[in-house]
Amino acid sequence: MPKVLISDALSETAVNIFKERGVDVDYQPALGKDKERLLSIIGDYDGLAVRSATKAMAPVIKAGKKLKVIGRAGIGVDNIDIPAATAAGVVVMNTPYGNAITTAEHAIAMMFALVRKIPQANQSTHAGKWEKSAFMGAEVFAKTLGVIGCGNIGSIVADRAVGLKMRVIAYDPFLTEERAVELGVEKVELDSLLARADIVTLHTPLTDQTRNVLGRQNIAKLKYGAYVVNCARGGLIDEEALKEALDDGRIAGAALDVYASEPATENALFGHPSVVATPHLGASTTEAQENVAIQIAEQMADYLMRGAVSNALNMASVTAEEAPRLKPYIALAEKLGAFAGQLTESALKKIEITFEGEVAALNTKPLTASAVAGVLKPMLSEVNIVNAPVIAKDRGISVSETSNDDADAYDSIIRLRIITEKHDRTVSGTVFGPAPRIIEIKGVAMEAGFAPHMLYVTNEDKPGFIGALGATLGAAGVNIATFNLGRAAPGEGAISLLAVDEPITDAVLEKVCALPHVTQAKALAF
Repeated sequence: MPKVLISDALSETAVNIFKERGVDVDYQPALGKDKERLLSIIGDYDGLAVRSATKAMAPVIKAGKKLKVIGRAGIGVDNIDIPAATAAGVVVMNTPYGNAITTAEHAIAMMFALVRKIPQANQSTHAGKWEKSAFMGAEVFAKTLGVIGCGNIGSIVADRAVGLKMRVIAYDPFLTEERAVELGVEKVELDSLLARADIVTLHTPLTDQTRNVLGRQNIAKLKYGAYVVNCARGGLIDEEALKEALDDGRIAGAALDVYASEPATENALFGHPSVVATPHLGASTTEAQENVAIQIAEQMADYLMRGAVSNALNMASVTAEEAPRLKPYIALAEKLGAFAGQLTESALKKIEITFEGEVAALNTKPLTASAVAGVLKPMLSEVNIVNAPVIAKDRGISVSETSNDDADAYDSIIRLRIITEKHDRTVSGTVFGPAPRIIEIKGVAMEAGFAPHMLYVTNEDKPGFIGALGATLGAAGVNIATFNLGRAAPGEGAISLLAVDEPITDAVLEKVCALPHVTQAKALAF
């Protein structure tokens, strides 16, 4: 009988679900705060169920000799070392949608508390004062709400705001016009949102692209007297820059549930008269805690007892029999998606995947999910092979797949087509032995492997360009590992795909973009 340790406080319903499904469960809700004891006993368990207190990092995973699965009752997995778990063969699961409504409602509550100065008025009234004139607030009716990130939680916030008769504008690179119409919001660029919104609310994951999305420069673009609400992730806002804007009156107020450093016992914004602060309560409702506890218990029990995988962050949903054959194609699909995703800068409308040859006879569903996850991951760090199709659907992105038994000159081909509001791109690949390789980009034949650091350049096919590109990289100290070329026809559009030994910096990329005949240059990472 498999054995699971619950090391954080979870609903007793989760304990009962494990028992009902034949799993031996050990409920020790205070263990997450006792690292030494956790390390001493984790080796006896097949599964570990946690919330946020337990730090399931590399030492814990290494000590868990029998560990097969770690389940996070919630969405955030900052407290789990996913690479270490993957290397040890441990599946990491979460419950990405169990607390969406609760978090969205908290954002709406924070917005009302902020604009009506409810916390300050509450404190004053409890102190025996009667200061009606000191707490003049504002209505949200007919105000413009700017939603940055209109995915699962952001779209719920938008829906509630529309019900409050607010004007809702949204910035999200993956939001299509059709989905915006369905939500009743106006899709805008970020600068427009900052200039127009009376209240800005953040609902995006923390990635390299979104870190400090409200940094000093963008805070300066906010409408004078705007309010800011953040119930998403700390690190999306430059807290020092926000404090300066609050001090000088440019920003009327801020409501924060998350902080750059947590637990946040100290913060530059604490004590500010125009700040409403809560201790990361977005998912703290009875309903949400019950939902995520039930979901993680069901998922972990299904995996341990039947081998079923759902909401896994580091494993495809495939059977044991399929895994060996699918593994190289899953890698190819994900890398083709990552290639296309890193080149995508406008709203996605459609993703089309075509399987040709031998791969068409396999279970292509996880391959499609891998390709979609690859496309979305550059902007959405928490996307994975399981939740990628759901995220695409929620954002109005059409995903389709077709199969064809014929594969031209190769045994198997995967073709990926990305249609955005501005571009229509294709990239195709195959597998040579275990290695995924590109064989075509935008209709241009080319053969290239993937590398951790790459440079993609499109240019006019003119004499001297290759030398100029090589000289530019050489002068910058960038060593070229491989250099692959293709062109549509002599003198027409050409493509260069280079593997390099280190990441291409922004400064080097600017120099490449400035070369004569270059139409696009992009640093890629795999």
